[in-house]
Amino acid sequence: MNPPPTPPSAAPGGNIRWIVCSLLFFSVAVNYVDRLVLAILKQELCRELGWSDADYGWITAAFSFAYAFGYLFGGRLMDRWGVKRGLPTFVFLWSCAACAHGLCSFIGVGETFSLTYPWFSWAEKGVVWLTLSMPMTAAGFMLARIALGLTQGGNFPGAIKAVAEWYPAKERALATGLFNAGTNVGAIVCPIGVPWLYAKFGWQTTFYITGAIGFVWVVVWRWIYEAPEQHPRLSAAELAYIRQGQPQPAPKAIKVPWLSLLRYRAVWAYVIASILAAPAWGFYQFFVPDFLGKRFGLATQEVGWWTAAFFALAAIGGVAGGWLAGRLIGRGWSVNAARKVSLLLCALAVVPVFLAPYAPTVWLAVLIVGLAGSAHQGWSANLYSVVSDTMPRDAISSVIGLGGFVAYFTGGFVNGFTGMILQKTGSYVTVFAYFSGMYLLSLLAVQLLVPRLEPERKG
Repeated sequence: MNPPPTPPSAAPGGNIRWIVCSLLFFSVAVNYVDRLVLAILKQELCRELGWSDADYGWITAAFSFAYAFGYLFGGRLMDRWGVKRGLPTFVFLWSCAACAHGLCSFIGVGETFSLTYPWFSWAEKGVVWLTLSMPMTAAGFMLARIALGLTQGGNFPGAIKAVAEWYPAKERALATGLFNAGTNVGAIVCPIGVPWLYAKFGWQTTFYITGAIGFVWVVVWRWIYEAPEQHPRLSAAELAYIRQGQPQPAPKAIKVPWLSLLRYRAVWAYVIASILAAPAWGFYQFFVPDFLGKRFGLATQEVGWWTAAFFALAAIGGVAGGWLAGRLIGRGWSVNAARKVSLLLCALAVVPVFLAPYAPTVWLAVLIVGLAGSAHQGWSANLYSVVSDTMPRDAISSVIGLGGFVAYFTGGFVNGFTGMILQKTGSYVTVFAYFSGMYLLSLLAVQLLVPRLEPERKG
């Protein structure tokens, strides 16, 4: 059976799995709304609170570092708790953290935070003491971003685990692409709605309102979701369809030690690809609005609309990339060939992004960066599915968490360095050039480590 580009209205035995996919879609949409409010309000917050580009860079770096650990431990906890209990727990906690950003309004704008720390200097041939100084409001936002990052990290490992449990192999990339499109929908709604909320209520209330959306999702999830084997509305025919090509689920979750994951070559391939290419998405989230605003002198509302256009383009890639792999598998291609051809096409589509800083018009710059963002989403849908294709079900969230940890830990440095580069040069050329080749290098690593995608046995 060839899977269609959109969820079928009449699926084998039913369509409960697409309802689950819809819930996952809205969870990542809420995730991205809460995450991107800061990026949309960057220029206003810098002006009102006296932040520099470097201050903003370190605030985003704090989120990335925290998100890295949230991904790592979130994936681990998701494997232990299960999706039914784990996912709403994380959504509730990150919604609280999102609302907490508004509490920074109680910090005096003129107050300053300073931290003195040791640093080894090759020039001085020894340890020197450096001082990091920033507005206290920036330090408050760093704490809120750390809480947000730690709690949002469980979202994607949980969603990938749910897809592995609810979909046969040939539909996983499509389902992943569909729920992952929620990131772009959230990222489209955010830059359109947030400037209006800011103009109407101010930045504090904007954080309160957007943060509260997650509480509604938790109520709906608790009402609708159940594991496939226990779901009261899932037919026996659809359950049999879901289980095609899947190992029989264990009656009790198996605890897979973290160190044992390093015995799988597929884990190393996923980790290396995550280090090289995955930080690009964090850069797009937190710096594309600033890039467009500075490069073309746009006002906040204009930045919002063009940022929404970027994420709308990016949404296409997640669905198309997942659909392509499923289409190829349906036409008789092996999972190995379908996944890697899809990854290759996505990697090639990213290469022109180095031209974005030279684009003469805003629409051309958005088109170039949007193509790269679209390719990144298609890449992610297939790379996540590589984990589902090769790893035991009880280890999937842990592996996704491990890859997310290294990706966002690396991304923390990328965000921090980006802020410093902007502070010194005012140019995005170096960063765009860096990411243009990282996907091809990542695919090379995947091919060398995992020449054939198939369930691995412990070595």
